[in-house]
Amino acid sequence: MSVDAATTIVPHLPWIIGGGLALGAAGIFGWVHTTRLRIQHGYPLDGAWGQALKPSTDNEAKQRVALLTQENAELRAELGSVKDRLINVERIVTDSGYGLGNEIEQLRERALENRKDEGNA
Repeated sequence: MSVDAATTIVPHLPWIIGGGLALGAAGIFGWVHTTRLRIQHGYPLDGAWGQALKPSTDNEAKQRVALLTQENAELRAELGSVKDRLINVERIVTDSGYGLGNEIEQLRERALENRKDEGNA
């Protein structure tokens, strides 16, 4: 290194060192922030070699999958009943008044016949 190169670098040395420290601090802050977000949103944490640390894949994960599977089945059953009810509502809305009136009258007649058979009418 010549004397001219040393004299041109030395005045900028504090900026070079400060920039390196700032870059390192930004990298560390980014790593901490990313880890915090993973923890906050429930994503698994990875070790130095990519192995999963949390949540562990033992009973905790199995229980979580079982609960989610059960909840999924319940929601699918509820969705099926909602679809059936929606079909009835669509039929009522789109059916002509005459056909709907006939169905209602038939139901009333059946109910009245059932009451007569029981002796309540």
